[in-house]
Amino acid sequence: MMTTAIDEGAVVPLPAFLAGSGTLTLAQRKIVVDQALLLLGQNYVHLPLKVAMHAVNPLQRLRVLRARMDRQNAETMEPEWLFHRQVSSIFHSVRDLHTNYLLPAPFAGKVAFLPFMIEKCAEGYLITRTIKGYSAPQFGPGAEVTHWNGTAIARAVALNGAQFAGSNEAANLARGLESLTLRPLVIQAPPDEDWVVLSYVGLDGSKRELREQWQVTTNLPPMTDLDAINATSALMGMDLDSDEKARAKKALYVREVVALERGQSSAELPAPAAVGGADLPTTMPGVFRARTASTPSGTFGHLRIFTFSVPDPVAFRDEFVRLAASLPQNGLIVDVRDNGGGHIHAAEFTLQTLTPKRITPEPVQFLSTPLNLSICRRHRDNPAGIDLGPWFDSLDLATETGAAYSAAKPITPEEGANDVGQTYHGPVVLITDARVYSATDIFTAGFADHGIGTILGVDENTGAGGANVWTHGLLAALLNEPPPPDPTSPYESLPNGANLRVAIRRTLRVGELAGTPVEDLGIQPSELHRMTRADLLDGNVDLLARAGALLAAMPTRSLQVATSIAGTTLTVTLTVVGIDRVDLYLDDRPISSEDLTGSPLTITILDAAPGELLRADGYEFGRLVASRRTTI
Repeated sequence: MMTTAIDEGAVVPLPAFLAGSGTLTLAQRKIVVDQALLLLGQNYVHLPLKVAMHAVNPLQRLRVLRARMDRQNAETMEPEWLFHRQVSSIFHSVRDLHTNYLLPAPFAGKVAFLPFMIEKCAEGYLITRTIKGYSAPQFGPGAEVTHWNGTAIARAVALNGAQFAGSNEAANLARGLESLTLRPLVIQAPPDEDWVVLSYVGLDGSKRELREQWQVTTNLPPMTDLDAINATSALMGMDLDSDEKARAKKALYVREVVALERGQSSAELPAPAAVGGADLPTTMPGVFRARTASTPSGTFGHLRIFTFSVPDPVAFRDEFVRLAASLPQNGLIVDVRDNGGGHIHAAEFTLQTLTPKRITPEPVQFLSTPLNLSICRRHRDNPAGIDLGPWFDSLDLATETGAAYSAAKPITPEEGANDVGQTYHGPVVLITDARVYSATDIFTAGFADHGIGTILGVDENTGAGGANVWTHGLLAALLNEPPPPDPTSPYESLPNGANLRVAIRRTLRVGELAGTPVEDLGIQPSELHRMTRADLLDGNVDLLARAGALLAAMPTRSLQVATSIAGTTLTVTLTVVGIDRVDLYLDDRPISSEDLTGSPLTITILDAAPGELLRADGYEFGRLVASRRTTI
């Protein structure tokens, strides 16, 4: 019998769990299909792109399903598991992890799992984690998986990945592998098999087989209520599948973080705490892991961002700044692998801290439809809540002009994306993989579009998901709030806690690729690293060595600013590395430009006042390379 680190009473075998499912009536199923037709036809921003790129027709498939249901009755309707699988398959066909059918009770909030994790490296597929207390002969981290239910593991991964919604081959394979052992039942159909047979090469080199039964348990709760009318739910860019899996992995494998967060995902602690001995203490242990990385090329900072799914994007940014300041200043590795996104503001607010350049947030567009126009009309003058005014005029004109999309306007306020400026001045390498998605894709795109540093990928592309996501519940609420409710609203309540999610606003690139959509195209890394056996079993040692070599080859700069004021006379001392000119501004008013032939340099400025903001911009050969702000 499997022993786990989670509450045994909360774990049941898959067949026992499924025995209690299956309560949707035929009328309730029709409501699900009708509302799916509504969202995909009237709200889904990527529908034209998906039809063109993937040659799919989800609306026609839904119409056919609906027509067949009209010929059924309570006795002849298909089993409920088949209905869920058909609707899920239609949503998966658009290959958009933002656009989902969320299964009703009892599936919501549950996760099916096997008591181990499998990861891929250049040498093969390895067991990398097992649940505490689980054992099998010569089985554990380092055992090599060769077959899955008699199918060669690489083929099994590819076949499994084809069922899911990755926007490119790398994303399909990554999700196919992850879903072999972990399936959030709110978004993925339950496994077909009650158990799996795993063939593996044991830790002693022997060839062995293991039969393991699927189990079901309750997942950790999500960070926020995505149906609520508030800024957090309306500003989400999140792959729900990845978010559900990340919470499940935490519950199954990282119980010390669960204990620190007291079961609340992405909780902010009142005081910093360290999860592991090598980690810096952080107030957000489920969000960040910061530590020093010793590599053959030098010692650098390694800051892992597990999620952007937080309630407070400013608190997220500030904790990132605090952790980065505590790490070595000669180079920083920002690692966003497996990060499915979250709060778009958290992603775009953080970019400014790594570059002297002004951040241009990525703009987004609605699909031009009568229903989207109605929603924007109702919320065009709502600055304190969900303000859709910037998109209303263009949608209103689209009725006459025939424009397919609204004007492109940023979700993230430009002032919020630039209000603290650069705080880390060393070179930066960003590590990505094919599970990077949504707000993390937006973060990666902004990193590339602003030339912040080098992108090192362990896969050929990110997950390629560039959108803001709304649920059916939020869409329905937007036509009911503020009162009185819109009597013409086409949204109907979904049965038994079922829900639907849809990419409502698509994201466009800025900079050299301005206007290019992120969806399906993603962000390709400038450097590629294939994960090794040592990476999987020894703390990413080869990956960090590659990142360290890239950092060591990049220029290191420093811009230190010290100030003192006596009356109205301000004394500024500049200590720099790799900078030959500094321009000074007081409250954005230019006051001095100094060519630096030596460091430090002291400058006296008259007519200053306490509380003013001093900004120092550093240049090398006429190119802005560093910036620092301080309040005098």
